[in-house]
Amino acid sequence: MKDTLAILVGGGPAPGINGVIASATIEAIHHGVRVIGIYDGYRHLARGDTSHVVELGVDDVSMIHATGGSILRTSRTNPAEQTETLDNCVRALAHLGVRYLIAIGGDDTTYGAGRIAALSEGRLGVVTVPKTIDNDLPLPDNAPTFGFETARSMGTGIIESLIVDARTTSRWYLVVSMGRKSGALALGMCKAAGADLAVIPEDFPGDAFDLDAVVNTIAGAVVKKKSMNHDGGVAVVAEGIVERLSEREFAALANPSRDAYGHVRLADIPIGLLLRDAVRRRLIELGVDAMILAKDIGYELRCAKPVPFDVDYTQTLGYGAVRYLLDGGSGALIALSGGRVTPVQLTDLQDPATGRVRVRMVDVTTESYRAARSYMTRLEPSDLTEPNLSGLAAHTNLEPGEFRAQFEKATQ
Repeated sequence: MKDTLAILVGGGPAPGINGVIASATIEAIHHGVRVIGIYDGYRHLARGDTSHVVELGVDDVSMIHATGGSILRTSRTNPAEQTETLDNCVRALAHLGVRYLIAIGGDDTTYGAGRIAALSEGRLGVVTVPKTIDNDLPLPDNAPTFGFETARSMGTGIIESLIVDARTTSRWYLVVSMGRKSGALALGMCKAAGADLAVIPEDFPGDAFDLDAVVNTIAGAVVKKKSMNHDGGVAVVAEGIVERLSEREFAALANPSRDAYGHVRLADIPIGLLLRDAVRRRLIELGVDAMILAKDIGYELRCAKPVPFDVDYTQTLGYGAVRYLLDGGSGALIALSGGRVTPVQLTDLQDPATGRVRVRMVDVTTESYRAARSYMTRLEPSDLTEPNLSGLAAHTNLEPGEFRAQFEKATQ
């Protein structure tokens, strides 16, 4: 009897998922392994339901590698939410005759796969293939997660159009980008498009900060741009700033729902509108006339047709996942280093304090970040010394000393 490989997808979509499914399916079949796809991630398995599966053949996947979305769909069901749901998953996979499991997903899907691997005690070979447009998984050699390059490319095109619109109409756009923890996508799009500035959680020291810090960063950029005789611009803001707000300010927001992993559904919080209104009020206080609009970028990036980089990348990841499993490996995340498949044990990815997969943040000490920052239009310490200080204050209703006092923290 043939061994069976099961493939499922968890978390949010990312360009390239179908490439992993295709290459893993074809490689497994070439080695005499039967392949089944499990629909909707862990959703049905967590209930012990084994009816939402499909057998995959070469013809079923031969041309899906360049398409967006997921032919197996996806969900955010947490298999490790309860002991019962975790047991149900392991029993359901055993009932399906599954010997190998490939879970395609981000940090939460990886965490769930690790729990399943541990509970199966070697009976089930489990690997995860990392995907997220947030680019926040700690991969070897700082490699990007698949889907990030496509999302950045498509988002850059949108922002480039907004930059032209901002110049044409003399207005400011506050573009809110996906990125729950890391500001990598916001920074990457800003840098590639040439937007005026990116505002990311990593910009602000400490565990929490007030919304005023974000508002002053943006308002300061508006004033500085005016001092350069330009009235329009684009700021790209990572949505993850919400999770870093102080408890007082976070509690003041609308009470949003949470997903199966306990994460706040950031889509339920009108971050762009809140920031737009706060920046408008700040500029009115400063006596600055500016039109501020909010624009969200996120969902339109997740199921885009993958760029060649992600098509190439995911083909190797799917191939590598199968070869690792067939060689007896399990409990690892499949990554690439120098073009070679590099399995990383899931236990090595865990944060000892939480047991969850560590998050990769933007390293603000690197030349990559510094280059991006040096081309941004934002207040710097030199702007608060003369003659720059008086030139900036002249575009507000503040005296130079007052301007320095109010914006000094925004330059740190």
